[in-house]
Amino acid sequence: MSINRRSFFKAIGITGMTIIGFNSSGSPKSPDDETEFHGVLYDSSICIGCRACEKACAKAHGLPEPEDEMKPGVLRKTSEKQRCVVNSYETEQGEVYVRNQCMHCNEPACAAACLTKAMYKTKEGPVIWREDKCMGCRYCMISCPFDVPKFDYNSTNPKIQKCDMCYDRIVKGELPVCVETCGDALFFGTRRELIAEARKRITEWPEMYVDNIYGEAVAGGTGYLYLAPVPQNELGFDTRLQNSSYPSLTKSFLYSVPSVFVLVPTLLLGIHEATKSKQNKNENHD
Repeated sequence: MSINRRSFFKAIGITGMTIIGFNSSGSPKSPDDETEFHGVLYDSSICIGCRACEKACAKAHGLPEPEDEMKPGVLRKTSEKQRCVVNSYETEQGEVYVRNQCMHCNEPACAAACLTKAMYKTKEGPVIWREDKCMGCRYCMISCPFDVPKFDYNSTNPKIQKCDMCYDRIVKGELPVCVETCGDALFFGTRRELIAEARKRITEWPEMYVDNIYGEAVAGGTGYLYLAPVPQNELGFDTRLQNSSYPSLTKSFLYSVPSVFVLVPTLLLGIHEATKSKQNKNENHD
């Protein structure tokens, strides 16, 4: 690239994470300060591929430390043991890194497909999985256009594993652990702030960026937004995804669904809760 990533980072005057998501005192904004969704802007022009975000995420969520070696052309995916991954791509601009995790869609297909609302879009923005409501149908895995939710088939207590944007930290006014750890390529704030900052960078540094904010419109808009120095097809993004949200495809169908099918999720959740209660009683007696 014509400009070194670190030099560019210093040139635009960004110090750590102070550019987005902080008030004048230097503290993270409380989600209550805004009614709109919060999210994360990832700038691949700045990312150096250190994978510190991967390790911090694993530690924060009790997962094994990532061991897979990052190699150009070798696609590493999220799994039941890893919520985020950084991949390396050889492009026309040289080596470029891209981080992958749950995209936290504005209208998530996984939540729309979930019969018991175990997969849930919070008012703060993150899409979270609620174990106590899950009945194990795994419809969320099938419906996700980004192939993110993963099921731990080898566990005696299987869970759906995915990035939750450190929701427990956000509700306390703290930053997601990956953002706090990175300080360079990841920035937290409201979607409006992030999009405005992304457009500003594209305008001021056109030689550094393709004029596109990935996530602004794709799949109806996402909580994770991307800036990159090369087109999306060079960075492993699925360019076939539509811009409108995927749940919108089924809205007209749902209006015509008989009420019995609308009541089925409640019935299934009741069965799930009853079974779980019985199992807990049996374990206590043992």
